[in-house]
Amino acid sequence: MNTALTSFWKLFNPARLTGPLFGKELRVSARRKRNYLLRFMYVILLTVFVVIVWLSVVEPQVSTTFQKSRMAVAGKIIISTIVGFQFAATQLIAIVMLSTSISDEIYNRTLGLLMTTPINGFQIVMGKVCSKLLQLILLLAISLPLLAIVRVFGGVAWGYVLSSLCITLTAAIFTGTLSLFFSINNRRAYVVIIKTTVTVGFLFGLLPTIIGGVLMAPMIFGRGPQMGSYPVFWHVLSHFSPFYAISRNTAGLMSPGLPAGVAWFYWPLHCAFMLGLSVLLMALCAGIVRKVALRQVVGQLEHTSKRKRRRRGGKSSLEPAQSEDAVGVVRRVRGSPVLWKDLRAPLIRGVEGRNSLIGLVVTIVALLATYAVWAHEGYLDENFTHISYTVVFVSIAMIFHIVLSASSITVEKESRAWPILLATSMDDWRILSGKAVAVFRRCLPVWLLLAGHVVVFVLVGYIHVIAMVHLSMLVIWLVVFLTCSGLYFSSRFRRTTSAVVTAFGLAFVLWVIVPSVLGLIGAVSRNKYIAQSCVFANPAVQAGVIISGASGRYNARADLGSLRYNWLDGNLDIGSTTAVLAISMLVYVFFGFLFAWRAKCRFRRNIF
Repeated sequence: MNTALTSFWKLFNPARLTGPLFGKELRVSARRKRNYLLRFMYVILLTVFVVIVWLSVVEPQVSTTFQKSRMAVAGKIIISTIVGFQFAATQLIAIVMLSTSISDEIYNRTLGLLMTTPINGFQIVMGKVCSKLLQLILLLAISLPLLAIVRVFGGVAWGYVLSSLCITLTAAIFTGTLSLFFSINNRRAYVVIIKTTVTVGFLFGLLPTIIGGVLMAPMIFGRGPQMGSYPVFWHVLSHFSPFYAISRNTAGLMSPGLPAGVAWFYWPLHCAFMLGLSVLLMALCAGIVRKVALRQVVGQLEHTSKRKRRRRGGKSSLEPAQSEDAVGVVRRVRGSPVLWKDLRAPLIRGVEGRNSLIGLVVTIVALLATYAVWAHEGYLDENFTHISYTVVFVSIAMIFHIVLSASSITVEKESRAWPILLATSMDDWRILSGKAVAVFRRCLPVWLLLAGHVVVFVLVGYIHVIAMVHLSMLVIWLVVFLTCSGLYFSSRFRRTTSAVVTAFGLAFVLWVIVPSVLGLIGAVSRNKYIAQSCVFANPAVQAGVIISGASGRYNARADLGSLRYNWLDGNLDIGSTTAVLAISMLVYVFFGFLFAWRAKCRFRRNIF
């Protein structure tokens, strides 16, 4: 009997799926201080969001009877806010945690050693995913007591809490597995983060929206059934996209009176679909990991990389070996050597040449398609259209500046080229200026999208020409501040992941956390200007205010004296708006140069 039980346990033991790598990863995670800091910051952010939502729904200055009547509404809004925060935060954390899970093993040459043990490829993948997944489960468990307390207010069923946690967890499992998949062939963490984010957005956001727009075009343009007949496509979409699933689930909580056909949603079906995708992706990762590990064991990994580089350069792998040593055309270095070198490095390793051209063409075509849709609907002369485009372009440019500047020096450190660069005849300021100009030159195409949008619609007559001046002031301080702060973090850290995450953390603290905390203080002290003064320092908010006051069918053709901008003290004129932007620009440029000076001071510290 004992023998049978032992055999059964060995056969169906869950530890067989993860292997000993799972225990090793757990021990490593338990010794890392950043995991405890992550949980602490997660609780702090969650508490701040809950308090802000509570004060915005249940106003402290009104009567007690009114406050009690708003308890159920406050409970719904607070829990839906927590669910939305968890849904976004856990996926981002999963992407970052697993962005170097396999690449570290490959480039530290430990993956081949793992394959010489009884551990198989699937156990390596499962061990990596489950160890990081346990950290995410701990973060979700932290919020359960808060959800239980808020649920006492009424209006929220345990079914919504359970379903939301399951949707969030399955979405995090898939995004984490996708990040692990991209980490197999990409050494840089920021490349994995960008690829995973773009892929998730395309699969579950852009692609369903395009398909839905094509299917619903007859209804929109009046050549099909009315919108009242809810299409079957949205039923299917809500079960295959986590974004639509969480929105449908929350809509059922906030609006329980929706029609039965609209509100129908079966969340276990969606969770089963996401888990199935994750398992298939894990199996694919296991096969690829096994092939890469076996190549590393027999010493073929470097040979394969060289062969791929020769193919990208237009050479055949069947050429004689002496062709590798053939002398090519000597390229003369003109100007700054650092700038020359950085501009010739691909933006994303492995995505260059023809792939970059294809991506650029697809981006331009998609952008022109959106303009065509807005023109057909007659919304190009409305200010909210130009606000949307401007905020999107500014946000994309900010992301590029943060990633490229924060990885500019750490890439040199990881490749062991940083000591060689410091040993040259160039001084520190010349190296710093070359890095900064290279970051700006590589981000210039994104800024050209914003410039092209503004210039075209200024010529058409939908945006006032003064918007070009105000946006130029905004772009100046954004470029200086983000580039210099990113270079500082890149000089301070040795790993690209740490530098990029810290740079994003600075932007998040300055433009999200600080305004939220000041908003909490302002709500308690009944002083709204405390929070507004920090909110309007946000670049996205500044861009929205600038375009809101200078675009549209009326503002674009108005005199300069009649333009009004919605700032702190209400509608400010153009002179006051220019003064606010100038002060903001000077402050950010000053701190940007301060970051640059500190980056220069750290160049020759901890070189190796």
